[in-house]
Amino acid sequence: MQIHPTIAGLRAALDAERARGARIAFVPTMGNLHEGHASLMRQGRDHADVVVASVFVNRLQFGPNEDFDRYPRTMEADCARMQEAGVAHVFAPSESELYPQPQTMRVVPDAVLADILEGAFRPGFFTGVATVVAKLFNIVQPQVALFGKKDYQQLMVIRQLVQQMALPIAIVGGETLRADDGLALSSRNGYLSADERAQAVQLYQALVAAREALRAGNRDYARIETDAMAFLQVRGWSPQYIAVRRQADLQSPAAHESSLVIVAAALLGTTRLIDNLEV
Repeated sequence: MQIHPTIAGLRAALDAERARGARIAFVPTMGNLHEGHASLMRQGRDHADVVVASVFVNRLQFGPNEDFDRYPRTMEADCARMQEAGVAHVFAPSESELYPQPQTMRVVPDAVLADILEGAFRPGFFTGVATVVAKLFNIVQPQVALFGKKDYQQLMVIRQLVQQMALPIAIVGGETLRADDGLALSSRNGYLSADERAQAVQLYQALVAAREALRAGNRDYARIETDAMAFLQVRGWSPQYIAVRRQADLQSPAAHESSLVIVAAALLGTTRLIDNLEV
């Protein structure tokens, strides 16, 4: 496994891979890797000859009061996990390497998709995501890129980016990996205290109850959402949203629609967790 701190070094290595006819898969990350990331990297080997991963904590997608400075940087452990997962090249740039001058040119996603749900609570988040992903795509030039479904809205924004910009990249969504009790794996789970970790499964439990209501034929979406929020509130959570939406575009569904997703974000103490379940 080769680690490249510079754009020029990575490009030279990937030019050599392409010269021998290799197909390239890409998994962008912010580091502090868990088994969900490793699963995407292993899946990359099913789609390509060479897997490239990036490790970069992207300042552009953090709000002024968010956790950029305390976001865990665990490069040594990340490298061990990436090597075990079969990654061939790691792009690990400094901030000055990826943004040598202020990144005033931004990729602004469609507000209909990007300004709801996560975008409503984290203004500018998806602009930061779309900008860094577009830049990384230009640097790596993969044939396929893999993203986790846990960040459901982010995956949709990236699919729209690739489609509307006519980028020759297949986007693969990896299923959410969960702990034995159902909690979705997340780098931010490390912020939870022992008591909070025991409680954290309640977010998944709220989603499961909402899913079962939908499967039973309940189409009172507002009541399902209210009940799920109340389930968390009485247990000490501060839910931001729990919403039943269409899988196709994350808009509010009609009563007859069947391809649905329940998306959620909630604060447990000071830790913000997100999750979703497709129905």
